[in-house]
Amino acid sequence: MEDKEWVLVQRFTEKDWWNPSLMEDNNGESSKPLKVTFSGPAKHWTDAIPIGNGRLGAMIWGGVALETLQLNEDTLWTGIPGDYTNPRAPAALSEVRKLVDNGQYAEATTAAEKLSGNQSDCFEVECSGESLFSYPSETCVIGTHQWLGAYSEQATLVYQLLGDIKLEFDDSHLKYDEKTYKRELDLDTATARVKYSVADIEYTREHFASNPNQVIVTKISGSKPGSVSFTVSLDSKMSHHSYVKGENQIIIEGSCPGNRYAQKLKENDSPQGIQFTAILDLQVSEARGLVRVSEDSKLRVEGSDWAVLLLVSSSSFDGPFTKPIDSKKNPTADSLSALKSIGNLSYIDLYAHHLDDYQSLFHRVSLQLSKSSKNVSGNASLTRKEHMPFKSDVSLKGSEDDTVSTAERVEAFQTDEDPSLVELLFQYGRYLLISCSRPGTQVANLQGIWNKDLTPPWEISNYHYYDASDFLQLFASKASLLMVLPLPLLFFSGAQHLNINLQMNYWPSLSCNLKECQEPLFEYISSMSISGSKTAKVNYETKGWVAHQVSDLWAKTSPDAGQALWALWPMGGAWLCTHLWEHYTYTMDKDFLRDKAYPLLEGCTSFLLDWLIEGPGGYLETNPSTSPEHMFIAPDGKPASVSYSSTMDMSIIKEVFSAIVSAAKILGRKEDELVQEVLEALPRLLPTKIARDGSIMEWAQDFQDPEVHHRHVSHLFGLFPGHTITVQKTPDLCKAAGNTLYKRVKSEAFALQTGEDGPGWSTMWKAALWARLHNSERAYRMVKHLFVLVDPENEGNYEGGLYSNLFTAHPPFQIDANFGFPAAIAEMLVQSTAEDLYLLPALPRDKWANGCVKGLKARGKLTVNIYWKEGDLREVGLWSNEQNSLKRLHYRGTTVKANLSPGRVYTFNGTLKCIKKQPLPSAIQAIP
Repeated sequence: MEDKEWVLVQRFTEKDWWNPSLMEDNNGESSKPLKVTFSGPAKHWTDAIPIGNGRLGAMIWGGVALETLQLNEDTLWTGIPGDYTNPRAPAALSEVRKLVDNGQYAEATTAAEKLSGNQSDCFEVECSGESLFSYPSETCVIGTHQWLGAYSEQATLVYQLLGDIKLEFDDSHLKYDEKTYKRELDLDTATARVKYSVADIEYTREHFASNPNQVIVTKISGSKPGSVSFTVSLDSKMSHHSYVKGENQIIIEGSCPGNRYAQKLKENDSPQGIQFTAILDLQVSEARGLVRVSEDSKLRVEGSDWAVLLLVSSSSFDGPFTKPIDSKKNPTADSLSALKSIGNLSYIDLYAHHLDDYQSLFHRVSLQLSKSSKNVSGNASLTRKEHMPFKSDVSLKGSEDDTVSTAERVEAFQTDEDPSLVELLFQYGRYLLISCSRPGTQVANLQGIWNKDLTPPWEISNYHYYDASDFLQLFASKASLLMVLPLPLLFFSGAQHLNINLQMNYWPSLSCNLKECQEPLFEYISSMSISGSKTAKVNYETKGWVAHQVSDLWAKTSPDAGQALWALWPMGGAWLCTHLWEHYTYTMDKDFLRDKAYPLLEGCTSFLLDWLIEGPGGYLETNPSTSPEHMFIAPDGKPASVSYSSTMDMSIIKEVFSAIVSAAKILGRKEDELVQEVLEALPRLLPTKIARDGSIMEWAQDFQDPEVHHRHVSHLFGLFPGHTITVQKTPDLCKAAGNTLYKRVKSEAFALQTGEDGPGWSTMWKAALWARLHNSERAYRMVKHLFVLVDPENEGNYEGGLYSNLFTAHPPFQIDANFGFPAAIAEMLVQSTAEDLYLLPALPRDKWANGCVKGLKARGKLTVNIYWKEGDLREVGLWSNEQNSLKRLHYRGTTVKANLSPGRVYTFNGTLKCIKKQPLPSAIQAIP
């Protein structure tokens, strides 16, 4: 690990090939450094810096005398593979369908709970003798109250943590000069840095997570020889034991609970869970420095010039269908092998490999946004502490980039609306996706890969034990309780949620030029198709495969035990299948379509055809049907969630059916029996309808909506991410969609204070929806509402917003909005179909008057680059590196046809006239 001087040579990437001839400076690069900055060490987990290589993650706290690196590994989950099919479900299904047919929707809602989970494990929540709802049973006593909780072995399992690296420095570091402290995440290099001075010595720590070498790397150095001394330890909250190997390695070997919660059962009753190993390897400068081993499995560094820490980890997870006890993997041997494979690499080598890998993805897209030069107002807002929504320990020091923290910039956004902060959050979303989802890793869960708890935040916040004696004091009736009570998010547990959250995690992968990051999603869908075929056969007696609302590492596809309101939603797998077709439309990868996408679409379509039943008027209907997590008032005045043919059901089915028909044509299979059945079924699907108040109907009937401001906008799926509602083809439905979005807002004043009355992911979905409607003012309003700084000590007072490290808040932290943000921004700048390309369809001209985006992707394997000035399009650069492409280009009512040949760059001016053609370099043409 010898230190030496070196020079970084950046890779030539797609965004570098086209530069607008009319642009005066910057060449479309970000106007400010792409850095998330902090003025002090983290006080809360959401102040820490996330790094990751797709599989391993760390949160860097940046403490001075005591530093913490909190670690995660993406396969560490509780439990083992399980068969959660319900052989009693077919009888319950017949009962529910009969009740729905009779218009007894409240009764159907109650009966539908028999379709999800084992009812013998459930308890009834009662108030004054009235049964409210049932959950899997467990009673806990906390303090003086008896509280009713929810637990079941049928429930989704829980994402765990790996451990902590602790760095302890001597007391002199307590006297560091606070003015010299800097902590930052450099998005350009995916490197976290901490700098501070003690007396005349400047200390620097650098942290990065390498994907090619599968290691988390930390380098600690001082500006004077022999100035680095500290103690390092490796520990875990998990069941484990640790020991020191040799003179420079700490090893921990541990296990995850084989059940959902280890504390629920005696140790002998729990099956063997996933085993894991983590190894911390320590290297110091050769010229000077000693390493000593302490009795408590710690290593002490004394008098070194620098030290490098390498963290590797492995688990026994061998796929979702292999029990940990049957796994042939040896985590310790695998970890030692991983460490041995990089034994001859210096810090410089590791960093160079990391940069080459990371920047090959990150540098594909650049974004520059700025206000009009005619009305730039500066950063005066950064001089007033009164702008802070809550008491902060950060002092506003000025407007220079090196003194104003990112948190302060977020606080000031409602006043200054700094476009460069939009650039930063856009690229931060891309950074996070690269960091938590790579080929060969697990799918990004509700927190990406970052988690600090044995029971992740949703588990802590929403595994609430509600005091039964307080129910009726809070709610006047069962109806008001069911409508207002925060939804039973009891089983979030960091898990993959399939009714918006997992899908949103991957929204930016295609448009924002990170298609490789979507590969774990496709592997996950493949696994679910296996377990989902059992669920379909046993629970519903259908062909094909199905997945419901929540899943986990073990590819769970059956519904959780609980209310039908959220548990009964068999469209999760179908929604995911639309990502398969979208991947093809962007990449035009026919091998992927034939070998991966089409077989999964076939299985999903087979289920949907069997799930559809004959309804009134000759329509095919889904029965039972829910609109995710939302209730209605039935005609008899009772609250219910179960009816038939919700608008979202129909919209998703139309997308899947359209996809398989299109795929069959491409693959020469349009005469297949399955495809013919789809063609017969398509015109018999219930059309999207407009309600009496002019909004999109959420259910097949125009039921009364008891919560018009509900966070979900499921009935607008056909607008985004679907394609059945478009400005060009269905203007009436678009008008109704706009009315629906207006209806979801409580009030403008409330929205400005809390983030548009909804969690972060909801706000970003609405931003994308407004963009599809080409409504730039409303789309931007959603963007602006995300920039509310959340106080982690009072996060219950917020809806949506950002933490100081730019993690998005539900609250608590939920990563989906971090991914929804870049997807929504891309949608505001570029929209496409197979034949059409819409340029700047929802650009907020008064907010981002000047800008340049390079490297976005459009359908048809098209790379899109746009430069605009004072709100007007100036130049567009387009290319496709594989096939001829005939596109209709659209901009402000002007439409032109463009025939694009592969291997050439085409530049169009503001009137869409082609003004330049040039060949692509061979390096770009070779990009798959």
